[in-house]
Amino acid sequence: MKLSNHTTSVLKNFATINQNLVIKEGNTISTMSAMKNIVAKADVEETFPQEVAIYDLNEFLASLSLFTSPVLDFYENHVMITEENNTSNSLKYFYSDPSVVTSPSKMITMPSQEVKFTMTNEDLSKLKRAAGVIGAPDMVLEKNGSGSSLTVKDKKNDTANNYSLDVDTNGDGEFNFYFKVENMKLLDGSYDVEISSKNISHYTNKSSPVEYWIALEPESTYTV
Repeated sequence: MKLSNHTTSVLKNFATINQNLVIKEGNTISTMSAMKNIVAKADVEETFPQEVAIYDLNEFLASLSLFTSPVLDFYENHVMITEENNTSNSLKYFYSDPSVVTSPSKMITMPSQEVKFTMTNEDLSKLKRAAGVIGAPDMVLEKNGSGSSLTVKDKKNDTANNYSLDVDTNGDGEFNFYFKVENMKLLDGSYDVEISSKNISHYTNKSSPVEYWIALEPESTYTV
């Protein structure tokens, strides 16, 4: 098996969420953060023949990088990585015990969503970049009156610098939905976003089969 560029990108992204990964038999890969506040799922081109538990995903990806064009052959307790058309170069990578690896036991069923909007790749990049520049740990989607905006700020400091951009939202009521900027570990792309007042949000990539569920912060509010 050779991993596509999409699958490799997914694995690199999932490594930022959790270094642990259990790949189930089939063509779906999912992960969950250690704090259980981020869950992600991706459909990939490859069909994995069996369950593969990886304790350190960054180490596994680094192992793949030792090869120009890695080919993977899966066995009972390890995967053999070889160079395409040159099997004299090989790396035997052993699976971890699944019981010591954090992974989602089931996918999240979204409750009813009060607010929906589209987050473009450009907007997400601007918000992340601004948060880094001004040292803002929080992001809030807010609607107080006629318009909605996404703002990166420090919610504990009213005089801290903040950066905002306007967004078009579908939904009634007024709201202040808070997120941690560090939890916005999304693969590049634009997303359809759904937010529930039950303090959970759902992000669906508009150009590839990748989804994320990210918990809101407890001080989030929604009023009709």
